[in-house]
Amino acid sequence: MARRDHAKEVAVAREATLRPGDKGAAKLASQNKLYVRDRIALLADPGTFVEDGQLANASAEGLPADGVVTGRLLVDGRPALVVANDPTVKAGSWGARTVEKIVRITEIALRDELPIFWFIDSAGARITDQVDLFPGRRGAGRIFANQVALSGKVPQICCLFGPSAAGGAYIPSFCDIVIMVEGNASMYLGSPRMAEMVVGEKVTLEEMGGARMHASVSGCGDNLASDDAEAIESAKAFFSYVPGAWRTLPPSYDARPPAREFTADLVPEAENVGYDMYTVLDALLDEDTFFELKPLFAPEIIVGFGCLAGQVVGVVANNPAVKGGVLFVDSADKAARFIWLCDAFNVPLVYLADVPGFMIGSEVERQGIIRHGAKLITAVSEATVPTVSVVVRKAYGAGLYAMSGPGFSPDATLALPTAKIAVMGPEAAVNAVYYNKIAEISDPAEREEYVTRLREEYEDDIDILRLAADLVIDAVVEPGELRGELIARLAAASTKDRRGPEKRHGVPPV
Repeated sequence: MARRDHAKEVAVAREATLRPGDKGAAKLASQNKLYVRDRIALLADPGTFVEDGQLANASAEGLPADGVVTGRLLVDGRPALVVANDPTVKAGSWGARTVEKIVRITEIALRDELPIFWFIDSAGARITDQVDLFPGRRGAGRIFANQVALSGKVPQICCLFGPSAAGGAYIPSFCDIVIMVEGNASMYLGSPRMAEMVVGEKVTLEEMGGARMHASVSGCGDNLASDDAEAIESAKAFFSYVPGAWRTLPPSYDARPPAREFTADLVPEAENVGYDMYTVLDALLDEDTFFELKPLFAPEIIVGFGCLAGQVVGVVANNPAVKGGVLFVDSADKAARFIWLCDAFNVPLVYLADVPGFMIGSEVERQGIIRHGAKLITAVSEATVPTVSVVVRKAYGAGLYAMSGPGFSPDATLALPTAKIAVMGPEAAVNAVYYNKIAEISDPAEREEYVTRLREEYEDDIDILRLAADLVIDAVVEPGELRGELIARLAAASTKDRRGPEKRHGVPPV
């Protein structure tokens, strides 16, 4: 009997993991996808990737690395971990060794407090291996349990290049950002074929779980990318704004001037005139440093990272150009999650308020806007990072609370000279209080004069100078001075005591 050449067998097995077969390569090319190791090469600093379990399931035919590549690497000089599905191996599906490799890397993340990049492109679990990978203590459920334990401890950054199916769809949902490649990425618990079989619904994959749907409708996706390379570049950009773990501060950078000057005409004084809050961001943040999250989802509120004099901040801003900046169910969810993200990773918060309040009506009440609004206010209340709230033009009703008004102990509440803070706007207030008296006046001119006088009296009552004199706000700031004031206020608050109340955790109204 001939002796086995173990060295040759190992070399052949290792070689099989390093490049796709001809069929796999052709399929990747047809889908405009990169090979899994090429994706990792775009993420990792050259020569820094150290792989774990390369020969997993090597005894099985056609399962190189058991369909997932895991290991350590440096990203722009900072240590991190990566989990990357290989869609050329049984469509990136999970076997028992696949799950074990992912569990191990999440255990390393927990032990060493290292961020994880999740490169997802997987058809889900292999049904033929379900007993080995699904129910046990080190089965697929352990991945999700570890992700929950990692939440708020280290950043979890997901690039979704292809499908994320069935239970595997929960991996992106536990991440801090999900970047989806449009045209290829999808997330769903049940496929269109399964939906037709089980619930009788005929729907396309794009309609049910496509990238644009999730980025604009469900909110399960954060940002879109046109291809794999752009997704990885966006992931690295996100990483550049957050620390590697909860115990450290975000990176800092060289200061840049803003893209434009903050002149008084950027914000119209009349509250019913729309304007684009992005122009205000351009006048406050260092030029070309704003990284927006969920730009297509609930665009009436803007959230994202930027820099002030080189220091990373998180921005929560109403956008009057979209639905008047009114807060809806989705905008409350979007802002709450971002605030929790910033607070977890030591990113100071800047609120830019121009908000008429929360939406009213039977439709939003049925959607639970009270519950969702309470979730946002919970996030605002719980945040302990340095915080400055700016009333840019108006903050009415519970909108003031949602934007970290004075009652939530921000380190400063600032206002522009024409700003207003009130339970509601002058027109709504006069109509609410004096409706019957107004209706009794038959002469149109007399009625108009009466209403105008009442509105003027109301505006005098909420005058910004009076609010400053009563210490409701800390300073009235001219537009051209606001950037410098923000920088100074956040620097002054940088040493604040961030210890929270002694309890296990609250019970948020989610």
